[in-house]
Amino acid sequence: MPLTHPRGPAASRGRRKRWVWILGLILSLLGIRLSKGVGLQDAYALLSLPFWPGPAQSEWLRSAQSAGDRARLEALARDNDRLRQLLGLRLAAGAQTLSAPVISRQSGGWWQRLVIGKGSLAGVRVGQPVLGPGGLIGLVASVTPATATITLLTDPSSRVGVWLSRTSHHGLLSGVGTARPVVRFLDKDPEARPGDVVVTSPASTLVPPNIPVGVIDSVDATADPAPTAVVRLIAPVQAVDWVLLPRP
Repeated sequence: MPLTHPRGPAASRGRRKRWVWILGLILSLLGIRLSKGVGLQDAYALLSLPFWPGPAQSEWLRSAQSAGDRARLEALARDNDRLRQLLGLRLAAGAQTLSAPVISRQSGGWWQRLVIGKGSLAGVRVGQPVLGPGGLIGLVASVTPATATITLLTDPSSRVGVWLSRTSHHGLLSGVGTARPVVRFLDKDPEARPGDVVVTSPASTLVPPNIPVGVIDSVDATADPAPTAVVRLIAPVQAVDWVLLPRP
C-alpha cells in the first residue's frame, strides 16, 4: 500500500502561516514606503546609541569644525585682498578700464597664454595691455567677438620695455617659459640689486608707462653683453582669474 503525505489540518495551518508572513511583509514594506523609512531611522538610532561619539570624539569634531571655519575665513580674507588689489589697480589705471574673467589656459603652456571672456564686441583690441592684481601680466595677442587670447609676460615670445624705478635704467623684459621672466639691461652697469621694483618703461610704445611689473630676485652681473636679472612678477599669472584692460 503506497504511502501518502497527510493533507489534514496541519498542512492547512502551514499554508495560513505562510500567507500571514507574506501579508505581514507586504504591509511592512508598504509602511516603510509611506513613512519614508522614518521608523527604520529611529530603530537605527536606538541600536547605534552605544556607538555614538563620546566626549573625546565630540571635542575632536568641534576642533575640526573650528579649523574648517578658520580656513574659510582665511580664504575669504585672501579673496578680499585680491579684490582690493584689483580695485586699487583699477583706480591707479584710471576709470576707463574693462574687467574680464579668465575662462581657459593653454593645456601645454601654463606660462604662455590664457583666454579671457571679453572680445572685440566689448572693445578689446590686439596689443592692449592686460593687468592682474598688482600689475601687468601680458598683452592681447588675438581677438574674437566674444573672447581674447593673452600672451603672458612669461611666454618666450614676450618682449616688453621696462625700467628700474630706483635707478631709471632701462631693459627688456623677456619671458623664458617659467614663472619668472628675465630683464636684459641696456647698460653695462644698471645698478640693479635684489628688491628693486620693475615698471613699464616711458619709452615703450606697447604699454602705458610706470605700470608695476615685478621685483628683482637676483642679478647676473657677468652676463654678456650686459647684466640680466630674474624678476618675480607682482601679479601671480598662475592664479589670476580676473583681469583689467585699460581703455585707450
